[in-house]
Amino acid sequence: MVISWHLKEERFLPAWSVDFPAKYQDWTVTDPLDLFQAPILKAESNPKAHIRRHLSQEARDCGHLVLWLDCDREGENICFEVVECTGFHGNEARRRVYRARFSSVTEKDILKAMDNLVEPNEDEARAVDARQEIDLKVGVAFTRFQTSYFQGKYGNLDSRVISYGPCQTPTLGFCVQRYLQINTFKPEKFWALHPYITHNGYELQLEWERNKLFDLDVAVMFQNLVMEDGIVEVTDISEKQESKSRPSGLNTVNLLKVASSALGFGPQMAMQLAERLYTQGFISYPRTESTAYPSSFDFKSTLGMQTNNPTWGDYVQKLLDDGFHRPRSGTDAGDHPPITPMRAANEDMLGNDAWKLYQYVCQHFIGTVSPDCKYVRNKVEFSIGGEIFRCIGQHVIVKGFTSIMPWLAVNEKNLPQFKKGEKIEVSKVELYEGETSPPDYLSESELISLMEKNGIGTDASIPVHINNICERNFVQVQAGRKLVPTALGISLIRGYQCIDPDLCLPDIRSFIEQQITLVAKGQVDHSRVVEHVLQQFKQKFIYFVKQIENMDALFEAQFSPLADSGRALSKCGKCLRYMKYISTQPSRMYCGTCEEVYYLPQKGTIKLYKELTCPLDNFELLIFSLAGPEGKSFPLCPYCYNSPPFEGIDTLFGATKTSSTGKLGKGAGMPCFLCPHPTCPHSLIAQGVCACPECSGTLVLDPVSAPKWRLYCNMCNCLVYLPQGAHKISTTRDRCPECESTILEVDFNKKTTPLLDGSTLYTGCILCDELLHSLVEMKHGKSFFKRMGSRGRGRGSGRGGFRGRGRGGKWDDPKMSFRDF
Repeated sequence: MVISWHLKEERFLPAWSVDFPAKYQDWTVTDPLDLFQAPILKAESNPKAHIRRHLSQEARDCGHLVLWLDCDREGENICFEVVECTGFHGNEARRRVYRARFSSVTEKDILKAMDNLVEPNEDEARAVDARQEIDLKVGVAFTRFQTSYFQGKYGNLDSRVISYGPCQTPTLGFCVQRYLQINTFKPEKFWALHPYITHNGYELQLEWERNKLFDLDVAVMFQNLVMEDGIVEVTDISEKQESKSRPSGLNTVNLLKVASSALGFGPQMAMQLAERLYTQGFISYPRTESTAYPSSFDFKSTLGMQTNNPTWGDYVQKLLDDGFHRPRSGTDAGDHPPITPMRAANEDMLGNDAWKLYQYVCQHFIGTVSPDCKYVRNKVEFSIGGEIFRCIGQHVIVKGFTSIMPWLAVNEKNLPQFKKGEKIEVSKVELYEGETSPPDYLSESELISLMEKNGIGTDASIPVHINNICERNFVQVQAGRKLVPTALGISLIRGYQCIDPDLCLPDIRSFIEQQITLVAKGQVDHSRVVEHVLQQFKQKFIYFVKQIENMDALFEAQFSPLADSGRALSKCGKCLRYMKYISTQPSRMYCGTCEEVYYLPQKGTIKLYKELTCPLDNFELLIFSLAGPEGKSFPLCPYCYNSPPFEGIDTLFGATKTSSTGKLGKGAGMPCFLCPHPTCPHSLIAQGVCACPECSGTLVLDPVSAPKWRLYCNMCNCLVYLPQGAHKISTTRDRCPECESTILEVDFNKKTTPLLDGSTLYTGCILCDELLHSLVEMKHGKSFFKRMGSRGRGRGSGRGGFRGRGRGGKWDDPKMSFRDF
């Protein structure tokens, strides 16, 4: 029996990621310097997918393993993870492991790959391991230190994490370098002569051979000479046939540049669209550095699939009838063929954005097999007052590939007929005054070119690095997809330049990539490369920490101290003085008296919760609300959220402010809906109602959701809408005798009460009570689930070693249902 493994919809996401063990996750107790020698471990990127368990189960009783992972280094790395999970890692078992090499998911390529199976390449897999370990340890060490240092001092940084990355930071450096060029640019005035003549009905502006001058007096002198002469003489006429070459094959970098400059898609979005088109079989593998097609490529069949297209079908048919051209010889990087269309499609099949990208892929491919564009270039030279002027015209004789790629067409300009020696009167002479201008901010397309030129990132990671500097508020994307660095981004790069310019220059990353390539080729042991590079960065980190005051001086001039930021909101439980709420990212509370910072949930609003206090530490409670009609609202204690008082919660729910990689988790800390305090009226024990039907969490009453009362799950996105328009709904201390769910007390509106006697107060279980059960509606994410059936019992439980209020009947019991609202 043979098992073939292919990561389908998740093939572009790493199935496994590297991280530090749990003991190194807490920022407050781990010295960032220790991370350079810390062990690392590999774990599933999405544990809920249970890929390891699935692989192990599928591999039972299988004699051979065929690996159909993406054909790049990352794919090769995942190959060996699959080998380990399936138990084919012994010497004898490895002889029954095969690797399929393919560039698209068409039937032809799949059959060809199956007929030419090879062994997986362990050297390429090791190269990925080396890069992952270096990037993790270097990035996390610098990120933790500078994030903790600066967010503990300044309140308006407006960034959740002040990250460093061996690729990300040089990428930011390019943007800041251009910014500094713009701001230090000093404009200069210049002058140029523009004589005009009229000939055979054409008015022409002649171009000066000197182009422009930076001295007004000299420019005026030449103007007077030309005006005194007043007659131009044709001194030379030339005509030359030129051609504009058709493009080479399309690789990833060129696709990203076109997507940004012409289609308006950022690199990240462009890659997501390309990946989707690939998984659906519409284009070939979109991660490739090659622009040269293999000799065996079937151009005729690929073109034939496009003959029915209403836009370019006729052009393609003409190419097939007249004979298409072989593409220009490009670069063969030894990875995959250029990106080409593999199936015919239309906009209705793909959607607007994906169609735009697919359309360009098709047009580019058709352009590669089209004739070159040919045109005639006419140049006429004139003499007047001893100065030389010229005019140039262009006339297209063969459109070639520009018929299918009209944005690359040659601009035509017709000239009248001239004769050598002919003399023509000058109609006017303008002295144009202009001013030199600075370069514009870097566009995404230009940044991608710089990254490629300097070896920053790979075709797969370039979009990620650009997206990171945008998400972390180091740069902002403005009109024309120009990248404008923020005050934070500028301060960081200038700080690195003051302390250690290598940290933000592309040279050091290029060196790392060269070493990684040697590992991939089997020429260097990967552990020696990792050890050498980490030792270099460790020394740089030690020096950086000692010199951090140099960067801090730049931050001090640009940002406000925590004490001057935010607004007074709630009282500190230690000193009983007001703490300030700082709303800029990362949102947090700051006590100026205790000089303590308390991080809060992100991307929502914070308000004081009725001046209520936490019974454990006397801190005033806050209410956090996510945006949108379906956003959760829940109370939290700032101190408990950062320092969970109950054992087990900090590891289960990530109470530290960020993960090891520098990302703030969605559920970081302990809100009240996770607190097992037995008597607090806001805890899980008091506000939990019953088990969640979608996961192992608990449905909790939203205390501020009136008049649209609801329950929400403390673990997932499940929402349960309670009787609408009720004046008040609250939990009681009573339990349902049938399912042990918490009994709710509902105070109906007098005008809309469903009670027959007109009374308004009612208590019952939303699972077992006929009336309440008929008035609830479940909503999960953006989809409604309404299932019919009778009620019954079930049991659920909370997490973290304590019993939550998820003890009641489970909604997804086959005997239970939500009735139509």
